[in-house]
Amino acid sequence: MDLKKVLPFFSYLFHPIFISVYGTLFYFLVSQMYLFKTLFYMILLQVGILTLLLPLSLYYLFYSMGLVKSFTEANLKERKIPIMIQAVLLFILIKFSSSFDTLPELYYFFLGGFLSSILAFLAVSLKFKASLHMIAICSLATFIYSLSLHLQFYFINSIAFIIIATGFVASSRLYMKSHTPIELIVGSCIGVLSQIAFWHFWL
Repeated sequence: MDLKKVLPFFSYLFHPIFISVYGTLFYFLVSQMYLFKTLFYMILLQVGILTLLLPLSLYYLFYSMGLVKSFTEANLKERKIPIMIQAVLLFILIKFSSSFDTLPELYYFFLGGFLSSILAFLAVSLKFKASLHMIAICSLATFIYSLSLHLQFYFINSIAFIIIATGFVASSRLYMKSHTPIELIVGSCIGVLSQIAFWHFWL
């Protein structure tokens, strides 16, 4: 298998726009909360609309207007508006969704996502292009590890998979010449620390 042909696939599979849905599905799968089907569908619908469908619709709008040029690539100028919109949508999800009242794990996962969006926006404002892909997948990896601690289950296969996937995403971003190593490292730190910042409240 030619990894150079496979690597770009990981930039699409683990695009930041999908991470909130992945985290939500994983949470319901391992916590057994999927047994409450009404709650599951309600949360998944809210998350899907606010973090996936709306951003995708806005992306195609921006693409048609020439404000962005690629689904996986964006320069500093093109990043500001999408990151700001992501932060606003996550704030709406956190602030106005009463469904999270009984789901503190998901609440703090998305709160960590909101914090990482703010930090990514600050980085762009300082003319630094932290990797959004690494922010996203490292947030998800930290959330999976956090759940293993919280639920006292060792998701060895899941943790191993997400670690390997993180490596592939980092390699993909380097191969595609989208980021420098320092931009990947900073993105990874933002993703991990934005989740760890709220451990005190739910772990």
